[in-house]
Amino acid sequence: MPSADLCTEEEITWLVHTFYARVRDDEVLGPIFDAHVSDWPAHLAKMVDFWSSALRGTARFRGTPMPKHVALPNLQAETFQHWLKLFAQTTQALSNEPMRERANELAGRIAQSLWYGYQQYRTARDHEDVREVSRPQ
Repeated sequence: MPSADLCTEEEITWLVHTFYARVRDDEVLGPIFDAHVSDWPAHLAKMVDFWSSALRGTARFRGTPMPKHVALPNLQAETFQHWLKLFAQTTQALSNEPMRERANELAGRIAQSLWYGYQQYRTARDHEDVREVSRPQ
């Protein structure tokens, strides 16, 4: 459960900004994010709101992440695993152990949910493509 006592807004801001600095420098994830994030300050602010809502229960986040993620081309399970690895490397530097554990747990669930949603969307889309091709003219 989210709790305002778990961490501070400053810790969340540090986590988000440090993590996405790693993402942008990463040879695997950097190009994916750079191709789809045009306004980094706005993206970072939205991610701070997301993690504040998830960890502290502030309910500031407004958005639907699934459609944005399923629209990305050619993602693999390894892409999500790589994202989690970078995230865990970032949280390792947190001195707040309860925050680190909770953030890693949530990140794992988020990655799993996004990957499952991505697969379902792609499968449904592929089936729709097959139906379109197989319809009589």
